Amino acid sequence: QVQLVESGGGLVQPGGSLRLSCAASGSIFSFSDMGWYRQAPGNQRELVASITSSGSTNYADSVKGRFTISRDNAKNTVYLQMNNLKPEDTAVYYCKLRYGLDFWGKGTLVTVSS
Repeated sequence: QVQLVESGGGLVQPGGSLRLSCAASGSIFSFSDMGWYRQAPGNQRELVASITSSGSTNYADSVKGRFTISRDNAKNTVYLQMNNLKPEDTAVYYCKLRYGLDFWGKGTLVTVSS
């Protein structure tokens, strides 16, 4: 069973930055595709960014140029660097690992407010 633990969320002012981390247990991380999703109150969960096992990345239009996803296979960790944050980025951010099945973390709250 894969366990994912997100960290790095918090309260930040508009225009600020945060870096989220997601640490995975087990030995399949380097073979897995990873993704960051978010869910704001009243909204459906949406894809923010993804990175394949080979390092190809994909971003939602709303975060292109502001967010960067990366991975460190030696640390079994995927990151989401978030810059120029906006109030509409406020959400719970979830990490997902896909290796045949999908595994989800419990999420970390990001609040962008002055």
